[in-house]
Amino acid sequence: MNKYYTGTGDEGTTGVLGGERLPKHHPRIEAVGNIDEVSAAMGFARANCQSESTAKIILQVQQDLYGLMSEVAALPENAEKFRVIDEARVSWLEEQIENIQKNVEPPKEFIIPGDTPNGAALDLARTIVRRAERRVAELFHAGEVENLQILRYLNRLSSLCFALELLETQAGGKDRPTLVTD
Repeated sequence: MNKYYTGTGDEGTTGVLGGERLPKHHPRIEAVGNIDEVSAAMGFARANCQSESTAKIILQVQQDLYGLMSEVAALPENAEKFRVIDEARVSWLEEQIENIQKNVEPPKEFIIPGDTPNGAALDLARTIVRRAERRVAELFHAGEVENLQILRYLNRLSSLCFALELLETQAGGKDRPTLVTD
């Protein structure tokens, strides 16, 4: 990238991996944009972490998201060249969640986000992950994305965001999150 803009999208299209151009409102571009939003929200949370271990986990997730975004941005015939999300990456997310659960008990009721700034940032990231998951599921069910592990990754990522929200809320000085029944 030699400059901050190319001007190639001025007519409402954008390039995908494989050389074609799609309308910016195409479901594939919508999914890629949602994944990009997830990474930005995770970056905001990382910048405000109370815990260094949380920051490291989030940074690794952001690295994964770039690979995931590349595969989603690729046309089906090119997607395998960009594949980085596999069963091992999903397992890594599960391990992170299980490690957090050893230190933070999950609430037995629904919580209200916003007890700490970073807890709120992670809850916002979780909701954006869910939106990205819905957009990728749409592509998967239409045969436009073939890697089921991407959907599994996004599903576990929303759970990780919730676990990290609880961890960061605790690290921010709150013994427990505010429950809906409080």
